[in-house]
Amino acid sequence: MLFDDQLAKQFGGRKQMHGRVFGLLNLLRLSNLTHIASEGVSEDAGTDVSWNTDDELEIDGPPCDSSSVLSNVGHTNFSGSCEASSSGGPARTKLFDHFLGMGFSEKLVATAIDEAGDDNNEAILETLLTYSALEGSTEQGLDIARCRQIDEDAELAKEFDAEIHDKIVADCDRKINADSDFCSSDYEENGAYDFSDSDNDEKEYTSVSLSEKQQKLSFLTDMGYPADEASLAIERCGPNSSLEELANFLCAAQMARAEDPYYVDPPAVKKRKYLFNELGKHKRRISANGFGDAEEHIRLPKPMVGFGVPTDPCPITHRKLPEAALGPPYFYYENVALAPKGVWDTISRFLYDVEPEFVDSKFFCAANRKRGYIHNLPIKNRFPLLPLAPRTIHDALPLTKRWWPSWDTRTKLNCLQTVTGSSRNTERIRKVLEDWSRGAQGTDPPPHVQKFIFDECRKWNFVWVGRNKVAPLEPDEVEILLGFPRNHTRGGGISRTDRYKSLGNSFQVDTVAYHLSVLKDKFPYGIKMLSLFSGIGGAEVALHRLGIPLKVVVSVEKSEGNRNVVRGWWEQTNQKGTLIDIEDVQQLTGDKLEQLMSAFGGFDLVIGGSPCNNLAGSNRVSRDGLEGKESSLFYDYFRILDLVRCIMGKK
Repeated sequence: MLFDDQLAKQFGGRKQMHGRVFGLLNLLRLSNLTHIASEGVSEDAGTDVSWNTDDELEIDGPPCDSSSVLSNVGHTNFSGSCEASSSGGPARTKLFDHFLGMGFSEKLVATAIDEAGDDNNEAILETLLTYSALEGSTEQGLDIARCRQIDEDAELAKEFDAEIHDKIVADCDRKINADSDFCSSDYEENGAYDFSDSDNDEKEYTSVSLSEKQQKLSFLTDMGYPADEASLAIERCGPNSSLEELANFLCAAQMARAEDPYYVDPPAVKKRKYLFNELGKHKRRISANGFGDAEEHIRLPKPMVGFGVPTDPCPITHRKLPEAALGPPYFYYENVALAPKGVWDTISRFLYDVEPEFVDSKFFCAANRKRGYIHNLPIKNRFPLLPLAPRTIHDALPLTKRWWPSWDTRTKLNCLQTVTGSSRNTERIRKVLEDWSRGAQGTDPPPHVQKFIFDECRKWNFVWVGRNKVAPLEPDEVEILLGFPRNHTRGGGISRTDRYKSLGNSFQVDTVAYHLSVLKDKFPYGIKMLSLFSGIGGAEVALHRLGIPLKVVVSVEKSEGNRNVVRGWWEQTNQKGTLIDIEDVQQLTGDKLEQLMSAFGGFDLVIGGSPCNNLAGSNRVSRDGLEGKESSLFYDYFRILDLVRCIMGKK
């Protein structure tokens, strides 16, 4: 048995030995070689170092006499005759003193010089480091004579097996260059190699040249550091950092983790195994609640009717909510359906894994408005507001029918935005049509002109208000389309521009009322509601139109103009309940909520829709998802909802 096989048995296997003993040896070797170079050792002594050597413990040089042994290695006593001698002259004495100055004992230095000869500094250092590594061993009676038998195999042990080496290099490349998707890789299966030499003792080893970064990565992994941590250390310390600096960096990181009482090792990622012909394919995996995991995002349904709409003959009337989502209180959250990929997965995960209900308001009114709703309301026995809202443009805006050309086939308006088309757009359309009319009276424009005008009208929701004349919707027309009373946003110090903005960010009242209609029988004497991001009071108007008394409403809205709109509507409709205005969701701390809930006995409904600025597709500048400045306020909705549920749970 070779000497390194004994070490392997000590350390629990050859792979562990490579990581612990060889790593220590190489680190010591690096430090001491640096010292030698500074003392004027020849150039060859440093350039012969092979940092990719698999077995660094096997040493060149003639063995000592068979009776020569080393004392006090691994707490085992040896006796022998290898001692330092002054007969070698001043050069030998200087060499002896040099290694003593490096911290090695006299007997160790004497033995190493006798074994390796006094003309080979590197071999002496290899021998000293080998014996130094063995000093940490706890195995009793380690036979040094058996260690020396491996000298004849030194070259064999210093070189990698070409096939194993190629695999290691390939895995290093994959670790450095691959993306974060480890699930589709077979690294875990092919990356853990068996270094047992039971079948490889007779193999011929060849060295393969590597890039500097790959050499460092391979060396650090041989020392026992994980390849991903080693790669990160190279990135953090820089490509020109020395191995000693990298090892210090990794050691410090491990020590910091060991000292941190809150640190927990991340769970191991279970790698998926694929057949050869399945590599690279993404399989759909569905979780228990019907949602796809990180690989399968929530998809928008077509048509977008949610659990049912008034015109649906077979609506869904039953669903199973996660236990964590069950009330009280009821909660209701709304935002744009066409959000960036993964946003609704995140929203659903925070809101107790409730399945979103995606609904296009074109089934309730004359305008498209695709929204997602997450709530824990019952879905059976819903009913719409009466009278039903007009479902087409001509029903909602009858005065436009007279001027509407036959080739403009729109029956529904596009989504109502926070801005409208400019007068420049409408003037351009008028000139195009008038120029054509002068040359060809009584005929429709050619297809390319029709297409241009049709696209502009659809984009900006222009409607026909005269011969060859289109115009943007007026604020009161938008109010009608969204289910608000006429002039709901007029007055109160709110400008025309702000009216469009507030209406564009509001609920579509008929749609929300259809979902909230199930609460009418549950709260016949009034409902206590916490309205977050209230806007112009879409939820309040919906409950009022359903005939549900508003006992208490705590309205949280940042815009003073919007707060004035809600306050004005509250007074004009002679509400008998209590309305409390709060300017910012940040003001709703746990203490503030407890104070409010103690005064009113909790909330029956928590409703709101956080800003969609960073989610909407029309935002080409800062569509950053839930990490955006405005849309990140969703987390305040969840924070407040969770506080309310916790406080009510205690009581």
